[in-house]
Amino acid sequence: MSGGVDSSTVAAMLRADGHTIIGLTMQLWNQRRLAGHEGMPESVQGRCCSLDDVYDARRVAEHIGIPYYVVNHEERFEREVVRPFVAEYLSGRTPIPCSLCNNHLKFDQLLVVARQIGAERVATGHYARVTYDDTCGRWLLRRPADKSKDQTYFLFGLIQEQLSRTLFPLGDMTKPQVRDLARAHGLVSAEKPDSQEICFVPGGDYKRFIDAYLADQGEALPDTAGELVTTSGEVIGEHPGIHNFTVGQRKGLGVATGSPLYVIQISGANKQVIVGGEENLYSRTLRARRVNLIAVDDLHEPMRVTVKIRHRHEPALALIEKSDNDEILVTFDEPQRAITPGQAAVFYDGDTVVGGGWIS
Repeated sequence: MSGGVDSSTVAAMLRADGHTIIGLTMQLWNQRRLAGHEGMPESVQGRCCSLDDVYDARRVAEHIGIPYYVVNHEERFEREVVRPFVAEYLSGRTPIPCSLCNNHLKFDQLLVVARQIGAERVATGHYARVTYDDTCGRWLLRRPADKSKDQTYFLFGLIQEQLSRTLFPLGDMTKPQVRDLARAHGLVSAEKPDSQEICFVPGGDYKRFIDAYLADQGEALPDTAGELVTTSGEVIGEHPGIHNFTVGQRKGLGVATGSPLYVIQISGANKQVIVGGEENLYSRTLRARRVNLIAVDDLHEPMRVTVKIRHRHEPALALIEKSDNDEILVTFDEPQRAITPGQAAVFYDGDTVVGGGWIS
């Protein structure tokens, strides 16, 4: 229970249906920890792991009459989500901490806690659906009824055992229906706005967060300054550090030319930021590593799918096939804009998630 309207409504729904419910909030990050560092606020409200969210979750639990606990996983969250997030940016990639959190904490450690307290399953407020397919004998992850709230992109790492013990009660509902149900149950979170940012990065300023986090750790910011280079190899300037850039970025390049320039590629090995025209942003292929397959046990032959390369990306037609070094090669029918290393590529067959991996 995050304290938001979605998980609160799920708890109320299941309680009303007669299930025995236990409310759990995972304490993952101390929002006051970096207060005092440059660019970091003294307090954060309305965010996952903030004190008011825990308070709201507890009020909902009391209102619907269920036991409620806060489980502290700050150390593991920092080790498996925050530090990899910082390391990825410093190496020139653009990470997705929400997927790491789902894989390593919300659907891993949460199920461990569930077993310890005798719970059969875990229910969350994610917008997704889980079904069992007798034909292939597998649990399937499917897109929700409300496509505008689809969160399957962040859930591609779930394995069969996790899916078998997970409920997504909001999968067949729209967001307005969820809010109406929250109002009907008299929940304090019924009108609470959705959080749109990464929970541990106030204001969405990744650079300031990285600076503050390293200072908090007593670590110096690595020197990743280097050259701005065109796609033809011409050096046209210098940059202050590769963690300041992401593929597709146009503003803040520090150079002026006769036509717009975009970040095409970031080379962590030689600290170069490669820039070029918008036409250079398009590519038909990508390679994905650390792939998790859900709808099939293995990719025995090439498969036609649609692929999302970022959360708000419209799935594009493509062919996926195994490559020699345990990667999956994705070849799109049409070139895609700003394919970004560190992001996820998630494969779909209609509304069913075939699987996904990390763009290398």
